[in-house]
Amino acid sequence: MKFVLVGLVSGFFSGLGIGGGTILILLLNTILGVQQHISQAANLIFFIPTSIVAILTNIKNKKINLKLAFIVSTFGILGAAIGALLATKTKIDCLQKLFGIFLFIIAANEIQVIIKEYIKNKKET
Repeated sequence: MKFVLVGLVSGFFSGLGIGGGTILILLLNTILGVQQHISQAANLIFFIPTSIVAILTNIKNKKINLKLAFIVSTFGILGAAIGALLATKTKIDCLQKLFGIFLFIIAANEIQVIIKEYIKNKKET
């Protein structure tokens, strides 16, 4: 049952476009006790079908700049190959620390965006 809930929650956030894979890795590690390497590999498999659904939905709604998407995807594939090679050669504890730093940076950025939006709205009223 936990696996189903983890999949649903991660898929929901993935559909919103706000990091379902990151949520998946976090939930697999913390709730299910899955090792970091395995969580990250599962995320890669999870990403394929959830991305296809999101891509088709966004194409249908004319929300994708296909030229930009092609350029970013091309170099994303190169980056993914390099990242996957590095991840397989990195110790689990180091990988977990790097993932934690990544999450911290995301959280700090989100807090900054919220504060800027709050200040902007405060000035307008």
